[in-house]
Amino acid sequence: MRILLLGSGGREHALAWKLSQSVWANPLYIAPGNPGTAQHGINVDLDITEFHSIGKFCIKEKIEMIVVGPEEPLVNGLYDYFKSNEGLKKIYFIGPSRKGALLEGSKAFAKEFMQRHHIPTAAYREFTINNYEEGIKYLKEHALPIVIKADGLAGGKGVAICTHHLEAIAEFELMIQEAKFGEAGKKVVVEEFLKGIELSVFVITDGKNYLLLPEAKDYKRAREGDTGLNTGGMGAVSPVPFATPDFMHKVEERIIRPTIAGLDKEKIDYVGFLFFGLISVQGEPYIIEYNCRMGDPETEVIIPRLESDLVGLLIAATQHELKKTQIRVDKRSVATVMAVCRGYPITYQKGLVITGLEEKFGKQSLVFQAGTAKQDGNIVTKGGRVFCVSSYADTITEAVNTSLDVMEYIDFDGMNYRTDIGFEFK
Repeated sequence: MRILLLGSGGREHALAWKLSQSVWANPLYIAPGNPGTAQHGINVDLDITEFHSIGKFCIKEKIEMIVVGPEEPLVNGLYDYFKSNEGLKKIYFIGPSRKGALLEGSKAFAKEFMQRHHIPTAAYREFTINNYEEGIKYLKEHALPIVIKADGLAGGKGVAICTHHLEAIAEFELMIQEAKFGEAGKKVVVEEFLKGIELSVFVITDGKNYLLLPEAKDYKRAREGDTGLNTGGMGAVSPVPFATPDFMHKVEERIIRPTIAGLDKEKIDYVGFLFFGLISVQGEPYIIEYNCRMGDPETEVIIPRLESDLVGLLIAATQHELKKTQIRVDKRSVATVMAVCRGYPITYQKGLVITGLEEKFGKQSLVFQAGTAKQDGNIVTKGGRVFCVSSYADTITEAVNTSLDVMEYIDFDGMNYRTDIGFEFK
Protein backbone atom coordinates (compact mmCIF):
# COMPACT_ATOMS: atom_id res chain seq x y z
CA MET A 1 0.00 0.00 0.00
CA ARG A 2 1.32 3.41 -1.00
CA ILE A 3 1.09 5.67 2.07
CA LEU A 4 1.64 9.40 2.62
CA LEU A 5 2.20 10.65 6.19
CA LEU A 6 1.89 14.41 6.74
CA GLY A 7 3.99 16.22 9.36
CA SER A 8 7.56 16.81 10.49
CA GLY A 9 7.80 16.37 14.27
CA GLY A 10 8.58 13.71 16.84
CA ARG A 11 5.04 12.38 16.51
CA GLU A 12 5.57 11.82 12.79
CA HIS A 13 8.97 10.16 13.35
CA ALA A 14 7.31 7.70 15.77
CA LEU A 15 4.44 7.09 13.34
CA ALA A 16 6.84 6.62 10.42
CA TRP A 17 8.88 4.15 12.49
CA LYS A 18 5.75 2.10 13.19
CA LEU A 19 4.09 2.41 9.78
CA SER A 20 7.29 1.30 8.03
CA GLN A 21 7.22 -2.01 9.96
CA SER A 22 3.89 -2.96 8.41
CA VAL A 23 3.67 -5.58 5.69
CA TRP A 24 1.21 -3.18 4.03
CA ALA A 25 3.50 -0.12 3.78
CA ASN A 26 5.41 0.02 0.49
CA PRO A 27 6.41 2.72 -0.14
CA LEU A 28 6.00 5.19 2.76
CA TYR A 29 6.28 8.90 1.97
CA ILE A 30 6.54 11.60 4.65
CA ALA A 31 5.82 15.25 3.90
CA PRO A 32 7.81 17.23 4.74
CA GLY A 33 9.36 14.90 7.35
CA ASN A 34 12.71 15.39 9.09
CA PRO A 35 16.10 13.59 9.03
CA GLY A 36 14.67 10.99 11.43
CA THR A 37 11.65 10.11 9.29
CA ALA A 38 14.01 9.68 6.32
CA GLN A 39 15.32 6.53 8.05
CA HIS A 40 11.91 4.90 7.57
CA GLY A 41 10.60 6.25 4.29
CA ILE A 42 10.97 8.88 1.59
CA ASN A 43 10.76 12.54 2.64
CA VAL A 44 8.84 14.78 0.24
CA ASP A 45 9.13 18.58 0.16
CA LEU A 46 5.44 19.47 0.46
CA ASP A 47 3.78 22.26 2.45
CA ILE A 48 1.04 20.65 4.56
CA THR A 49 -1.13 23.76 4.14
CA GLU A 50 -1.01 23.58 0.32
CA PHE A 51 -3.90 21.22 -0.39
CA HIS A 52 -3.58 21.38 -4.17
CA SER A 53 0.10 20.34 -4.04
CA ILE A 54 -0.70 17.45 -1.68
CA GLY A 55 -3.51 16.27 -3.94
CA LYS A 56 -1.35 16.54 -7.04
CA PHE A 57 1.38 14.45 -5.38
CA CYS A 58 -1.15 11.81 -4.31
CA ILE A 59 -2.46 11.44 -7.84
CA LYS A 60 1.03 11.33 -9.36
CA GLU A 61 2.34 8.71 -6.89
CA LYS A 62 -0.92 6.70 -6.76
CA ILE A 63 -1.21 7.15 -2.98
CA GLU A 64 -3.71 4.74 -1.40
CA MET A 65 -3.71 6.02 2.20
CA ILE A 66 -2.98 9.43 3.72
CA VAL A 67 -2.28 9.75 7.46
CA VAL A 68 -2.44 13.31 8.83
CA GLY A 69 -0.19 13.98 11.84
CA PRO A 70 -0.78 17.63 12.86
CA GLU A 71 -4.09 19.39 13.49
CA GLU A 72 -3.85 22.39 11.15
CA PRO A 73 -4.63 20.63 7.83
CA LEU A 74 -7.56 18.83 9.47
CA VAL A 75 -9.05 21.96 11.02
CA ASN A 76 -8.66 23.69 7.64
CA GLY A 77 -10.58 20.93 5.86
CA LEU A 78 -8.08 18.65 4.09
CA TYR A 79 -10.49 15.70 4.46
CA ASP A 80 -13.28 17.69 2.81
CA TYR A 81 -10.92 18.73 0.00
CA PHE A 82 -10.05 15.10 -0.71
CA LYS A 83 -13.63 13.83 -0.54
CA SER A 84 -14.85 16.54 -2.92
CA ASN A 85 -12.17 15.74 -5.54
CA GLU A 86 -12.94 12.92 -7.96
CA GLY A 87 -9.28 11.90 -8.25
CA LEU A 88 -8.72 11.81 -4.47
CA LYS A 89 -11.98 10.69 -2.87
CA LYS A 90 -11.13 6.95 -2.93
CA ILE A 91 -7.88 7.39 -0.99
CA TYR A 92 -8.14 6.04 2.57
CA PHE A 93 -8.04 9.20 4.67
CA ILE A 94 -6.92 8.98 8.32
CA GLY A 95 -8.26 12.11 9.94
CA PRO A 96 -11.66 13.71 10.53
CA SER A 97 -13.71 16.08 8.42
CA ARG A 98 -13.52 19.82 9.07
CA LYS A 99 -16.57 19.52 11.34
CA GLY A 100 -15.00 16.64 13.27
CA ALA A 101 -11.78 18.62 13.65
CA LEU A 102 -13.79 21.43 15.29
CA LEU A 103 -13.58 19.30 18.45
CA GLU A 104 -10.02 20.62 18.60
CA GLY A 105 -10.31 23.73 16.44
CA SER A 106 -13.01 25.38 18.57
CA LYS A 107 -13.13 24.99 22.32
CA ALA A 108 -16.64 26.46 22.35
CA PHE A 109 -17.83 23.85 19.82
CA ALA A 110 -16.21 21.09 21.90
CA LYS A 111 -17.85 22.29 25.13
CA GLU A 112 -21.25 22.55 23.45
CA PHE A 113 -20.76 19.01 22.07
CA MET A 114 -19.92 17.74 25.57
CA GLN A 115 -23.04 19.38 26.99
CA ARG A 116 -25.29 17.98 24.24
CA HIS A 117 -24.08 14.45 24.97
CA HIS A 118 -23.89 14.75 28.77
CA ILE A 119 -20.13 14.23 28.97
CA PRO A 120 -18.61 15.30 32.32
CA THR A 121 -16.53 18.47 31.98
CA ALA A 122 -15.87 21.74 33.79
CA ALA A 123 -18.62 24.39 33.90
CA TYR A 124 -17.96 27.21 31.42
CA ARG A 125 -19.14 30.37 29.66
CA GLU A 126 -18.03 31.81 26.32
CA PHE A 127 -17.50 35.46 25.47
CA THR A 128 -16.66 37.70 22.48
CA ILE A 129 -16.29 41.44 21.97
CA ASN A 130 -20.10 41.58 21.78
CA ASN A 131 -20.57 40.56 25.43
CA TYR A 132 -17.17 41.74 26.68
CA GLU A 133 -18.52 43.76 29.65
CA GLU A 134 -20.64 40.80 30.74
CA GLY A 135 -17.45 38.74 30.66
CA ILE A 136 -15.61 41.22 32.90
CA LYS A 137 -18.46 41.07 35.43
CA TYR A 138 -18.45 37.25 35.27
CA LEU A 139 -14.70 37.12 35.91
CA LYS A 140 -14.94 39.47 38.92
CA GLU A 141 -17.46 37.12 40.56
CA HIS A 142 -15.85 33.82 39.52
CA ALA A 143 -14.22 31.52 42.07
CA LEU A 144 -10.41 31.25 41.87
CA PRO A 145 -8.43 29.91 40.07
CA ILE A 146 -10.01 30.76 36.72
CA VAL A 147 -9.18 29.00 33.45
CA ILE A 148 -9.25 31.21 30.33
CA LYS A 149 -8.92 29.65 26.88
CA ALA A 150 -8.66 31.09 23.38
CA ASP A 151 -11.37 29.36 21.36
CA GLY A 152 -9.22 28.48 18.34
CA LEU A 153 -5.81 26.95 17.67
CA ALA A 154 -3.03 28.83 19.44
CA GLY A 155 -0.10 26.44 19.21
CA GLY A 156 -0.75 25.00 22.67
CA LYS A 157 -0.34 28.46 24.24
CA GLY A 158 -3.93 29.67 24.36
CA VAL A 159 -4.70 28.61 27.94
CA ALA A 160 -4.15 30.68 31.09
CA ILE A 161 -4.79 29.56 34.66
CA CYS A 162 -5.26 32.74 36.68
CA THR A 163 -5.04 32.86 40.49
CA HIS A 164 -6.17 36.50 40.88
CA HIS A 165 -9.19 38.31 39.46
CA LEU A 166 -7.07 41.20 38.11
CA GLU A 167 -4.79 38.69 36.35
CA ALA A 168 -7.85 37.01 34.79
CA ILE A 169 -9.30 40.31 33.59
CA ALA A 170 -5.93 41.33 32.10
CA GLU A 171 -5.61 38.01 30.22
CA PHE A 172 -9.22 38.29 29.03
CA GLU A 173 -8.51 41.79 27.71
CA LEU A 174 -5.30 40.68 25.99
CA MET A 175 -7.14 37.90 24.15
CA ILE A 176 -10.25 39.80 23.05
CA GLN A 177 -9.21 43.46 22.89
CA GLU A 178 -5.51 43.15 22.04
CA ALA A 179 -5.75 40.04 19.80
CA LYS A 180 -3.00 38.23 21.73
CA PHE A 181 -3.74 35.05 19.76
CA GLY A 182 -5.16 36.69 16.66
CA GLU A 183 -8.32 35.10 15.26
CA ALA A 184 -8.00 32.20 17.74
CA GLY A 185 -8.76 34.53 20.68
CA LYS A 186 -11.71 36.46 19.23
CA LYS A 187 -13.91 34.09 21.21
CA VAL A 188 -12.85 33.13 24.74
CA VAL A 189 -13.99 30.24 26.92
CA VAL A 190 -13.92 30.81 30.70
CA GLU A 191 -13.86 27.56 32.65
CA GLU A 192 -14.15 26.31 36.19
CA PHE A 193 -10.77 25.08 37.48
CA LEU A 194 -10.70 21.35 38.19
CA LYS A 195 -8.12 20.14 40.69
CA GLY A 196 -6.72 16.70 40.02
CA ILE A 197 -4.16 14.77 37.99
CA GLU A 198 -4.23 14.73 34.19
CA LEU A 199 -3.77 11.96 31.66
CA SER A 200 -4.13 11.45 27.92
CA VAL A 201 -6.33 8.75 26.39
CA PHE A 202 -6.43 7.94 22.66
CA VAL A 203 -8.64 5.87 20.40
CA ILE A 204 -8.73 4.89 16.75
CA THR A 205 -12.30 5.36 15.57
CA ASP A 206 -14.40 5.00 12.43
CA GLY A 207 -17.05 7.36 13.81
CA LYS A 208 -19.20 4.50 15.14
CA ASN A 209 -16.80 2.14 16.91
CA TYR A 210 -13.35 2.53 18.44
CA LEU A 211 -10.21 0.76 19.64
CA LEU A 212 -8.61 2.00 22.85
CA LEU A 213 -4.87 2.71 22.59
CA PRO A 214 -2.49 2.74 25.59
CA GLU A 215 -2.95 5.76 27.86
CA ALA A 216 -0.16 8.24 28.67
CA LYS A 217 0.74 11.17 30.89
CA ASP A 218 2.72 14.08 29.48
CA TYR A 219 4.65 16.85 31.22
CA LYS A 220 4.13 20.35 29.86
CA ARG A 221 6.12 22.54 32.24
CA ALA A 222 9.64 23.52 31.16
CA ARG A 223 11.42 22.91 34.48
CA GLU A 224 11.86 20.25 37.14
CA GLY A 225 8.99 19.62 39.53
CA ASP A 226 6.41 20.80 36.99
CA THR A 227 7.48 24.45 37.25
CA GLY A 228 8.25 27.07 34.63
CA LEU A 229 6.40 27.98 31.46
CA ASN A 230 4.08 25.68 29.52
CA THR A 231 5.68 23.95 26.55
CA GLY A 232 4.63 21.60 23.79
CA GLY A 233 5.72 18.76 26.09
CA MET A 234 8.94 17.83 27.90
CA GLY A 235 8.30 14.11 28.20
CA ALA A 236 5.69 11.42 28.76
CA VAL A 237 5.14 8.02 30.36
CA SER A 238 2.90 5.03 29.64
CA PRO A 239 1.10 3.26 31.23
CA VAL A 240 -0.35 5.63 33.86
CA PRO A 241 -0.45 3.90 37.28
CA PHE A 242 -3.67 5.53 38.49
CA ALA A 243 -5.51 4.56 35.28
CA THR A 244 -6.78 1.35 36.88
CA PRO A 245 -9.30 -0.94 35.15
CA ASP A 246 -12.06 0.59 37.31
CA PHE A 247 -11.06 4.15 36.38
CA MET A 248 -10.74 3.31 32.69
CA HIS A 249 -14.17 1.64 32.78
CA LYS A 250 -15.59 4.99 33.96
CA VAL A 251 -13.67 6.78 31.19
CA GLU A 252 -15.13 4.52 28.53
CA GLU A 253 -18.69 4.56 29.87
CA ARG A 254 -18.93 8.29 30.66
CA ILE A 255 -16.64 9.93 28.10
CA ILE A 256 -15.44 7.79 25.19
CA ARG A 257 -18.64 5.96 24.29
CA PRO A 258 -20.88 9.07 24.55
CA THR A 259 -18.38 10.96 22.37
CA ILE A 260 -18.33 8.32 19.63
CA ALA A 261 -22.13 7.97 19.85
CA GLY A 262 -22.36 11.77 19.54
CA LEU A 263 -20.25 11.74 16.37
CA ASP A 264 -22.52 9.10 14.90
CA LYS A 265 -25.74 10.84 15.97
CA GLU A 266 -24.61 14.17 14.52
CA LYS A 267 -23.42 12.49 11.30
CA ILE A 268 -19.87 13.82 11.70
CA ASP A 269 -17.37 12.05 9.41
CA TYR A 270 -14.55 10.85 11.63
CA VAL A 271 -12.03 8.14 10.76
CA GLY A 272 -8.74 8.36 12.62
CA PHE A 273 -7.24 9.22 15.98
CA LEU A 274 -9.18 10.99 18.72
CA PHE A 275 -7.46 12.33 21.84
CA PHE A 276 -9.19 12.81 25.18
CA GLY A 277 -7.40 15.18 27.55
CA LEU A 278 -8.70 13.98 30.91
CA ILE A 279 -8.37 14.86 34.57
CA SER A 280 -9.03 12.56 37.51
CA VAL A 281 -10.78 14.48 40.29
CA GLN A 282 -10.76 12.22 43.36
CA GLY A 283 -10.98 9.19 41.09
CA GLU A 284 -13.74 10.58 38.87
CA PRO A 285 -12.86 11.35 35.20
CA TYR A 286 -13.67 14.67 33.53
CA ILE A 287 -12.72 15.77 30.03
CA ILE A 288 -10.67 18.94 29.61
CA GLU A 289 -10.25 18.91 25.83
CA TYR A 290 -10.35 16.91 22.63
CA ASN A 291 -7.62 16.74 19.98
CA CYS A 292 -8.36 15.45 16.49
CA ARG A 293 -4.99 13.67 16.15
CA MET A 294 -2.29 11.96 18.20
CA GLY A 295 -0.51 14.09 20.81
CA ASP A 296 3.17 14.90 21.03
CA PRO A 297 5.15 13.64 22.99
CA GLU A 298 2.51 11.06 24.01
CA THR A 299 2.81 9.38 20.59
CA GLU A 300 6.45 8.64 21.37
CA VAL A 301 5.42 6.38 24.29
CA ILE A 302 2.10 5.03 22.97
CA ILE A 303 3.29 3.90 19.54
CA PRO A 304 6.31 1.96 20.93
CA ARG A 305 3.87 0.02 23.17
CA LEU A 306 1.60 -0.86 20.23
CA GLU A 307 2.36 -4.40 19.08
CA SER A 308 -0.40 -4.58 16.45
CA ASP A 309 0.23 -3.66 12.81
CA LEU A 310 -0.74 0.04 12.71
CA VAL A 311 -1.58 0.06 9.01
CA GLY A 312 -3.84 -2.94 9.55
CA LEU A 313 -5.68 -1.07 12.33
CA LEU A 314 -6.10 2.01 10.14
CA ILE A 315 -7.41 -0.08 7.23
CA ALA A 316 -9.91 -1.67 9.63
CA ALA A 317 -11.09 1.82 10.61
CA THR A 318 -11.61 2.87 6.99
CA GLN A 319 -13.54 -0.36 6.34
CA HIS A 320 -15.67 -0.02 9.51
CA GLU A 321 -14.31 -3.32 10.79
CA LEU A 322 -13.00 -2.16 14.19
CA LYS A 323 -15.61 -4.34 15.93
CA LYS A 324 -13.84 -7.40 14.54
CA THR A 325 -10.35 -6.10 15.36
CA GLN A 326 -8.27 -6.63 18.48
CA ILE A 327 -5.33 -4.58 19.65
CA ARG A 328 -2.12 -5.95 21.19
CA VAL A 329 -0.11 -3.86 23.65
CA ASP A 330 3.38 -4.35 25.14
CA LYS A 331 3.02 -4.71 28.91
CA ARG A 332 6.31 -2.92 29.59
CA SER A 333 6.55 0.75 30.59
CA VAL A 334 7.84 3.34 28.14
CA ALA A 335 9.15 6.79 29.10
CA THR A 336 10.26 9.55 26.77
CA VAL A 337 12.45 12.54 27.65
CA MET A 338 12.53 15.55 25.32
CA ALA A 339 15.70 17.52 24.60
CA VAL A 340 15.05 21.22 23.99
CA CYS A 341 17.09 24.29 23.05
CA ARG A 342 18.32 26.85 25.54
CA GLY A 343 15.65 29.53 25.97
CA TYR A 344 12.74 27.32 24.91
CA PRO A 345 9.76 27.93 24.93
CA ILE A 346 10.39 31.69 24.54
CA THR A 347 13.34 31.76 22.13
CA TYR A 348 15.68 29.21 20.63
CA GLN A 349 18.59 29.06 18.23
CA LYS A 350 18.46 27.18 14.94
CA GLY A 351 21.36 25.53 13.12
CA LEU A 352 23.18 24.05 16.14
CA VAL A 353 25.01 20.84 15.23
CA ILE A 354 23.74 17.74 17.03
CA THR A 355 26.21 14.95 17.78
CA GLY A 356 25.58 11.37 18.86
CA LEU A 357 22.33 10.70 16.99
CA GLU A 358 24.07 8.03 14.93
CA GLU A 359 24.91 5.96 18.03
CA LYS A 360 23.28 2.55 18.45
CA PHE A 361 21.47 2.29 21.80
CA GLY A 362 20.09 -1.23 21.63
CA LYS A 363 16.50 -2.42 21.38
CA GLN A 364 15.47 -0.86 24.69
CA SER A 365 15.77 2.79 23.49
CA LEU A 366 14.51 4.73 20.47
CA VAL A 367 15.52 8.24 19.44
CA PHE A 368 12.77 10.21 17.71
CA GLN A 369 13.77 13.44 15.98
CA ALA A 370 11.45 16.44 16.17
CA GLY A 371 12.88 19.90 15.42
CA THR A 372 15.84 18.84 13.27
CA ALA A 373 17.13 19.52 9.76
CA LYS A 374 20.01 18.50 7.48
CA GLN A 375 22.61 21.23 6.90
CA ASP A 376 26.09 20.87 5.32
CA GLY A 377 26.07 17.14 6.00
CA ASN A 378 25.15 17.58 9.67
CA ILE A 379 21.88 17.18 11.55
CA VAL A 380 21.11 20.52 13.22
CA THR A 381 18.45 22.09 15.42
CA LYS A 382 15.44 23.56 13.66
CA GLY A 383 12.80 23.83 16.42
CA GLY A 384 12.63 24.39 20.16
CA ARG A 385 11.93 20.74 20.89
CA VAL A 386 14.73 18.92 19.10
CA PHE A 387 14.52 15.17 19.78
CA CYS A 388 13.38 12.72 22.42
CA VAL A 389 14.56 9.38 23.76
CA SER A 390 11.92 6.71 24.45
CA SER A 391 12.93 3.65 26.46
CA TYR A 392 11.33 0.38 27.51
CA ALA A 393 11.65 -1.09 31.02
CA ASP A 394 9.66 -3.04 33.59
CA THR A 395 8.89 0.12 35.58
CA ILE A 396 8.45 3.81 34.78
CA THR A 397 11.45 4.71 36.94
CA GLU A 398 13.72 2.29 35.07
CA ALA A 399 12.42 3.52 31.71
CA VAL A 400 13.08 7.17 32.63
CA ASN A 401 16.58 6.35 33.90
CA THR A 402 17.39 4.45 30.70
CA SER A 403 16.30 7.43 28.58
CA LEU A 404 18.40 9.75 30.75
CA ASP A 405 21.42 7.46 30.29
CA VAL A 406 21.03 7.67 26.49
CA MET A 407 20.76 11.47 26.71
CA GLU A 408 24.37 11.53 27.93
CA TYR A 409 25.57 10.35 24.50
CA ILE A 410 23.75 13.02 22.44
CA ASP A 411 24.57 16.71 22.56
CA PHE A 412 24.20 20.16 21.05
CA ASP A 413 25.10 23.57 22.43
CA GLY A 414 22.65 24.61 25.17
CA MET A 415 20.74 21.30 25.24
CA ASN A 416 18.28 21.07 28.13
CA TYR A 417 15.95 18.35 29.38
CA ARG A 418 14.00 17.44 32.50
CA THR A 419 15.38 14.63 34.65
CA ASP A 420 12.17 14.16 36.67
CA ILE A 421 9.70 12.88 34.06
CA GLY A 422 7.28 10.50 35.84
CA PHE A 423 8.41 11.87 39.22
CA GLU A 424 5.07 11.26 40.95
CA PHE A 425 5.18 7.55 40.07
CA LYS A 426 8.66 6.79 41.41
